[in-house]
Amino acid sequence: MLAQDLSGAWKGNLEVQGMQIPLVFHLEKEGEQYKATMDSPSQGATGIPVDGAAWADGTLTLDVRAAGIKYVATLKGEALEGTFFQSGMELPLILERGESSVPGNPELVTTDAELDALAAVDQGNYRYSVEDYFARPKASTFRFSPDGTYLSYREKDENGKRHIYVKELSTGKVTRAIEEKEELVRGYGWVNNERLVYAMDKGGNENYHIYAVDLDGSDLVDLTPYEGVRASILELVKEDKQHIIVSMKRNNLQVFEPYRVHVRSGETEQLYSNEDIANPIMGYDFDKDGNLRGFVKLRDGVEQDIYYGGEDGSFNLLKSLDWKDNFGIMEFAYATSNPHDAYVLTNLESDKAEIVLYDLKADKVIKTLFAHEEFDAGGMGTSRKRDWEVDYFVYEGAKTEIVPVSETYKELHKKITERFPGKQYSIPDVTDEEDKLLIFVQSDKLYGTYYLYDVVKDEISELYNLMPQLKEEDMAEMRPISFKSRDGITLHGYITLPKAALQGKKVPVVVNPHGGPQGIRDSWGFNPEAQLFASRGYATLQVNFRISGGYGKEFLVSGFKQIGRKAMDDVEDGLQYVIDQGWVDADKAAIYGGSHGGYAVLRGLTKTPDLYACGVDYVGVSNLFTFMKTIPPYWKPYLKIMKEIWYDEDVPEEKAIMEEVSPVYQIDKIKKPLFVVQGANDPRVNIDESDQIVEALRKKGFDVPYMVKYDEGHGFGKEENSIHLYKVMMGFLAKHLGQQELPAPIKG
Repeated sequence: MLAQDLSGAWKGNLEVQGMQIPLVFHLEKEGEQYKATMDSPSQGATGIPVDGAAWADGTLTLDVRAAGIKYVATLKGEALEGTFFQSGMELPLILERGESSVPGNPELVTTDAELDALAAVDQGNYRYSVEDYFARPKASTFRFSPDGTYLSYREKDENGKRHIYVKELSTGKVTRAIEEKEELVRGYGWVNNERLVYAMDKGGNENYHIYAVDLDGSDLVDLTPYEGVRASILELVKEDKQHIIVSMKRNNLQVFEPYRVHVRSGETEQLYSNEDIANPIMGYDFDKDGNLRGFVKLRDGVEQDIYYGGEDGSFNLLKSLDWKDNFGIMEFAYATSNPHDAYVLTNLESDKAEIVLYDLKADKVIKTLFAHEEFDAGGMGTSRKRDWEVDYFVYEGAKTEIVPVSETYKELHKKITERFPGKQYSIPDVTDEEDKLLIFVQSDKLYGTYYLYDVVKDEISELYNLMPQLKEEDMAEMRPISFKSRDGITLHGYITLPKAALQGKKVPVVVNPHGGPQGIRDSWGFNPEAQLFASRGYATLQVNFRISGGYGKEFLVSGFKQIGRKAMDDVEDGLQYVIDQGWVDADKAAIYGGSHGGYAVLRGLTKTPDLYACGVDYVGVSNLFTFMKTIPPYWKPYLKIMKEIWYDEDVPEEKAIMEEVSPVYQIDKIKKPLFVVQGANDPRVNIDESDQIVEALRKKGFDVPYMVKYDEGHGFGKEENSIHLYKVMMGFLAKHLGQQELPAPIKG
């Protein structure tokens, strides 16, 4: 028995409240000791460190302290039979040795050859290809070094890898600082004039690590070298060029805690402990010097307690609010003489979120700085160089609107808007001295162009057009629309119309519900999907249905417990509105969406089976019961909130609704073609959600194309996978919307 080698992958299913939760333990022998990791595929968690792996006297003991897990088992034949301990539960768990396998059921997945044959249905002499819309720009994500000496950017090579380069502006010398290899670089930034930081995960599993590197690519350091631990950057501290503040779920997989990390040595200092797992801290507020000034705790799963720091270093309760209330510190007001003043985005005294100047010590509003009657306030900007003067406020109505405040910014705003009429702009970066600005300009017909504004010379020069191959004159208009729902609510959205519709023809339409759904909204601007659809003769409808963000608290809350019900009614009412306008053909409406939008596709095909001609479900939920049970560990503290937004199966009436609105239970109502798309490593919407719907429909005799990418998560991040998705989608829509009956655009 003592000579038995337990190395390998051990798999089993844990039964919890009638659900089968797969677990995998990977054991590796080193000398006479074992080390191990754990995978929970249904939660998208892989490589979770096992702190203790002991094999003695025929008993294996595994400890996963971060998750409060212990497993004790004995070897019986070829199986480990034992008990799984967590949170007071003791559950039997039998593990069997097996080979590591891919997530989900690979036998359900449609072959690439079959998918390519479907893509080939999209025949036409089109002016633009799928690649024209979805190939990554040759260069993108431009940023200044803090002193403006360098300009960094991403540049794509011949293999589609998007490396990060640094250009010395005075000499033009270019150096590759970050090489993108198999895994995608998910984001990057400057921490000082000599060092960059960036984030990367594995195969889309969202367990990000943070790395730091010199401008020439040397001295590369993993600042968060902890397997199975998700990290994110909380603050790039302007006044401390040697440290960043990182959030990590290092001590417990369910909660995040803040750490100050030295960007060269990797030395880490924990700044606060998030020890109350039942009532965890949801967010932290740091000032410009990197000092923790406050935090927000979730209490009883649905309440929030806001704490603010006193002079003695303690944190005192400032407010107790319902989780639906908004009171968020945007930044501290360094322009005033009171160190306790802050700019706060809040809806405590109004339905629409407004920006106020707030005295946190006295717990009172000093004055309201910006509010809008119809829409939530969105943000603001201040000038570090000009003693933190307020420059502008911003909100999103039909389009994003900037309201200039300071005289300096009024002049800049006038200069930009006169130079680029009909466009939207943002300022993604500015040097510390504010003598160089990056301006990003876009519209519904312009993907986006970067400009460099030299303040001293007062010159705006074009830096880079991200998609020069897409000509504005060929792109479709994205038109804001408003209409009344069947129960009298005013709804907003957008219709993107191909040229044939503008000429009076009724065209096919793709109804595209957004993801989220709570607090998310569709926006005006360049949408590659809508433009691709328009190039093939399809209109695109996007409705900001009840529960969408930006329209006030009442509108948001009106969608709670209405997902799949009144929220879907709103989408249907939007479709009826564009039909009534004479823009689209009522018999040729497809429905397509991702995440919640994918759920809306499945719900639409079951709720109104005759309304849509076909559907495309992209990483969508099919079963609300399994969805709630397979959320990532770091979503667990928010489960009560999720139940307030969606439904609570412990309430009999709501359990009945969950069955009604879960597409997998209404499978017999689906009678129109469906294309399903999934990332195998998705930690949010587990692959089982897509497997369930595909398997159920196949058993009914449906031909359901099923695309799975095994190097992706919640949505596709790799260029080749995105292009493949849209090529197949275009073939699917051509097949089922009868697009081939429309005259094809002439290739130019």
